[in-house]
Amino acid sequence: MRGKRAKVRKLNKDLKYKNTLFAKFINNIMLHGKKGLAEKTFYNVVEQGAEELKTDPVEFATKVVDNVRPALEIKSRRVGGSNYQVPVPVTPQRQETLAVRWLIDIARKKTGASFEDLLRREMIATYKGEGDAIKKKQDVEKMAEANKAFAHFRW
Repeated sequence: MRGKRAKVRKLNKDLKYKNTLFAKFINNIMLHGKKGLAEKTFYNVVEQGAEELKTDPVEFATKVVDNVRPALEIKSRRVGGSNYQVPVPVTPQRQETLAVRWLIDIARKKTGASFEDLLRREMIATYKGEGDAIKKKQDVEKMAEANKAFAHFRW
């Protein structure tokens, strides 16, 4: 391992719901330091999505993230001049980070509607167990499963 491991910084809770997951979403949505705009966008998305599914906003967002959390991922390891894709288990903190990042990236890459609308649609689809974020999770886990033969290179 090169250098020191990065320290885990404590994430502040969001202002409205006092939830660290919401703060993580807001920070990932934010562009160019415009946190107020990111907060407004995310609260609209979560409240409209929860209203559409007749559930609590916190419960809605939590279930969406839980549906996207990957259990395994692959990391490259160089062994004897060859690179191997080695499957490794994902820590709970990284699972949450990946889930939030995937949801936002997928909504950003789509076109045809506002980001707010696209993110809401993606979160609703993920809540129901469908959508591109679920597909991404399955692809990552399938790759890890396919490379199970190299698991002994993990150290």
